[in-house]
Amino acid sequence: MSGTKAVSTQKGSGSKPLRILIACDTFYPDVNGAARFAERLAAGLVSRGHDVHIVAPAVKRGKAGTFVETIEGAKMTVHRWPSWRWPFHDWLRFVLPWMAKPRARRLLDSLQPDVIHFQSHIVIGRGIVWEGEKRGIRIIGTNHVMPENVLDHTALPAWLKDPFVKWGWWMANHVFTKAEAITTPTRRAAEFLEANTSLSDVFAVSCGIDANNYKPVVGTRSHNRILFVGRLTGEKHVEVILKALTLTDPKLDVHFDIVGGGDQRKLLEQTAVNLGIAHRVVFHGRVDDETLVDLYSQASIFVIASVAELQSIATMEAMASGLPVIGADAMALPHLIHDGENGYLFPPGDAPALADRITRVLTADSKEYERLQRDSLEAVSVHDIQRTLNTFEALYRGEAIEV
Repeated sequence: MSGTKAVSTQKGSGSKPLRILIACDTFYPDVNGAARFAERLAAGLVSRGHDVHIVAPAVKRGKAGTFVETIEGAKMTVHRWPSWRWPFHDWLRFVLPWMAKPRARRLLDSLQPDVIHFQSHIVIGRGIVWEGEKRGIRIIGTNHVMPENVLDHTALPAWLKDPFVKWGWWMANHVFTKAEAITTPTRRAAEFLEANTSLSDVFAVSCGIDANNYKPVVGTRSHNRILFVGRLTGEKHVEVILKALTLTDPKLDVHFDIVGGGDQRKLLEQTAVNLGIAHRVVFHGRVDDETLVDLYSQASIFVIASVAELQSIATMEAMASGLPVIGADAMALPHLIHDGENGYLFPPGDAPALADRITRVLTADSKEYERLQRDSLEAVSVHDIQRTLNTFEALYRGEAIEV
């Protein structure tokens, strides 16, 4: 980022620790980009001496309350509100909308935070923002959601989908206009938000990553293994990767590791069987951090066919692991994958083109392969989590930030 942009200055800003309330509709133990960002942000802020509180759905019905939880190695206070599982999703839980505002009132009156940072405008974030504005609390908003991505989990008839998307963007506009600063993970995501709402001056702030948590192994691999990490949902288009696998030369003996859970898992498992490649595909499900780091280190390439990424933490993790990365030329992926430098882009949904890119990496000589790896390591350095923390601390205090 270059240049600076001034934002309004909060009375009493300075270097003193802040009491920060981060409002999330999805948080640990959920596995998705928005949840992971909130977890890493909160842990980083705790490490800097701030008093961090999270408000999020309870993990199970009857498990609501306020708890001290250890997230990413840091202890923080998590306020879990009663929640119900969304019937069209395998794990997503939500707070009843009419419960959000009364609970927000009670929480804000007792907590009196210096700043609110909401991660979603849908239920919890909306309730917290409404009540926070009444109390004159500084509000920062980060958008991780496109209404179009929610359609797969609504079971709406086709004739209602367009009105739903329009309503979703209207609601986003209605809530985000109450924030004193708005961020998204990438400039492309910021432009997308601005184009679909009346919002302007949206900051692009990377979700950030601590590269020290990964173990890059620079050098060619003894086995050809491609890796995908993420939710197994429709917009990820993992089936495109499976089809591409069938188009690679059998002599390459390419195997595919899939990490993550989701409503598409059974369908994808059956697709692998139907394509005759089930013996070359491993569905690992959700794994712990140590196993994930090892899978990144053992892989030859990271591949992502998603068309709806607002950033992609998994792609950054792969880059920090020294992997060449291949992704669909869609949304924010080109911000991370620089075609011909640290990997390759391919037209969304084009399995033959993806197979070509996979083959190109796996047949590269050792010098070229290592160049791709080193370019990934260099490209991810600008997404260092400390830069992200610096930016949000400045926004919380109402100070000028780089853009």
